[in-house]
Amino acid sequence: MTETNKHTASTPLLQVKDLTMRFGGLLAVDHVSFEVGRNEIFAIIGPNGAGKTTVFNCVGGFYRPTSGQVHMDGKDIAGLPSHKVARHGLVRTFQNVRLFKELTVVENLLVAQHTQVESNMLKGLFKLPSYRRAEKEALDRAVWWLDFMGIRAFANREAGNLAYGHQRRLEIARCMITKPRLLMLDEPAAGLNPQEKVELQHLIDQLRREFDVAVLLIEHDMSLVMNVSERILVMEHGKPIVTGTPDAVRNDPRVIKAYLGEE
Repeated sequence: MTETNKHTASTPLLQVKDLTMRFGGLLAVDHVSFEVGRNEIFAIIGPNGAGKTTVFNCVGGFYRPTSGQVHMDGKDIAGLPSHKVARHGLVRTFQNVRLFKELTVVENLLVAQHTQVESNMLKGLFKLPSYRRAEKEALDRAVWWLDFMGIRAFANREAGNLAYGHQRRLEIARCMITKPRLLMLDEPAAGLNPQEKVELQHLIDQLRREFDVAVLLIEHDMSLVMNVSERILVMEHGKPIVTGTPDAVRNDPRVIKAYLGEE
């Protein structure tokens, strides 16, 4: 391994430093710093209103942070719009599933590949071999991910008519088909039944192991967080309280106080 490769392997995939976000007079995120390693599952937790989703929106390109740094694989992405952030290998889901509900399940996965499929207008117009080949490869990838997620039987159903748990899986598939290096999951267990939550836990770990993807997770389900995460950042009132392993976080008096209050 060369010195450059060694450096790359040891450098965190995502580095967030002194991230601050103001909305007028409201300080929603106050100097939050954390790192996500390559192939790591990292969670952000905290009571409602802690600023978790605002951090996600700043990192993912939906908000331009007031100040602070966001580096993806050493490249500054702070303030870039979400579609440019995605080109750096960082994609996300949302607390409320955002699918193209009028399109079929398979069409949702085809749309997700629009930047990867060669779509030159003349090649499409004349159906040249390179265009047809790209179309077939996109369809093959879509079908592969539907199989992987166990939802191929619904390929031609409108996405909005899927059961909620299946919509979650489709949304994650739509992210993964773009070959991300960091997958951001915003409350992925919300609305799922207990069995689906167990399956989600296994899925997150499987994605990390099989596709070498890091995962940044916001979640209220503490069982899921504690079972799947390697490190956890706890926030309260926009500020970081503690970062550590699940065991360290679970037993930290500051975390207990933030969630349960003081007598």
